[in-house]
Amino acid sequence: MTNAKRKTRVPPPRDPMRPVAIAGTGSYLPERVLTNADLEKMVDTNDEWIVTRTGIRERRIAKPEEKTSDMAAAAARRALRQAHVPASSLDGIVVATLTPDMVMPNTACIVQDVLGAKKAGCFDIEAACSGFTYGLDIGRHFVASGAMDNVLVVGVEKLSTVIDWEDRTTCILFGDGAGAAVLQSRDPGHHIVASAMGSNGTLADLLYIPAGGTRHPTTAQTVAEKLHYVRMGGREVFKHAVTQMCKVGRKALSNCGLNVEDVDWFIPHQANIRIIQAVADRLGTPMEKWFLNIERYGNMSAASAAVALDEAVRSGSVQDGDVVLMIVFGGGFTWGAMVLQW
Repeated sequence: MTNAKRKTRVPPPRDPMRPVAIAGTGSYLPERVLTNADLEKMVDTNDEWIVTRTGIRERRIAKPEEKTSDMAAAAARRALRQAHVPASSLDGIVVATLTPDMVMPNTACIVQDVLGAKKAGCFDIEAACSGFTYGLDIGRHFVASGAMDNVLVVGVEKLSTVIDWEDRTTCILFGDGAGAAVLQSRDPGHHIVASAMGSNGTLADLLYIPAGGTRHPTTAQTVAEKLHYVRMGGREVFKHAVTQMCKVGRKALSNCGLNVEDVDWFIPHQANIRIIQAVADRLGTPMEKWFLNIERYGNMSAASAAVALDEAVRSGSVQDGDVVLMIVFGGGFTWGAMVLQW
């Protein structure tokens, strides 16, 4: 009688290249509207100066008791409803934010608890304004590989808590909000086609929050010196944003054999209207193809592209069959682009 060890039969892997689509989108904006007229009473500025330099007329500000996770969950519920996916079916939750509820646990875990998504693996990512696009790319690889079937990606920020409201160069720019998307494997005629991303950490000090981490832990002195607020070198950020958004947009299109002329809608990070106009000009595209909501919301960092995508879809601007190009740029520096076949 042989005593040979029985060999385990390992099932073949699932198709590693399943097409992945955005099955549903959602967004949430706080009720409070902070207009340029309101800012005129707070800092030395005026409506004409702000609109001319940024294109922003108002932004949304969360209530003091309103947490990042509250906004994320509200946007997530809307995305789940549109996708017809119950929270209990989520396999993963990715939250992109630079303003989490707390250092630990991650905000995604808090959102999981609020939604009742008991089986989901949860984590946060931080890529500043590029966060939502980075999160989509991470999530789509989970679904494409077959490791997960339903992934929720949220871009959310409560930037009002990290802004110096006495600094007119930054407080005019930012707002609060959240956007979300549900990823599933779908028909290849409606899917995420290609992506590209990049970073340059040598330029980190052009857009950053100095304190709160291990480099400058929180102390009475860091608070007194306002080191927990956003600092930005505006002119340099502008220059690098335009250059890298153009490059990464073209790269994402090249990765799937498309050209700028093939794009029906451009959804950019809503940072500054002059940046968007400069990118559109360099790419040789009319502004009519660029979906904009910066006038109403300002820069919501990781939430900006997420909210813009949801509004573009729900307003009927983006139609079935359209080719959509998302292009983002943020602190780090980080940048990214994603081609969608809607």
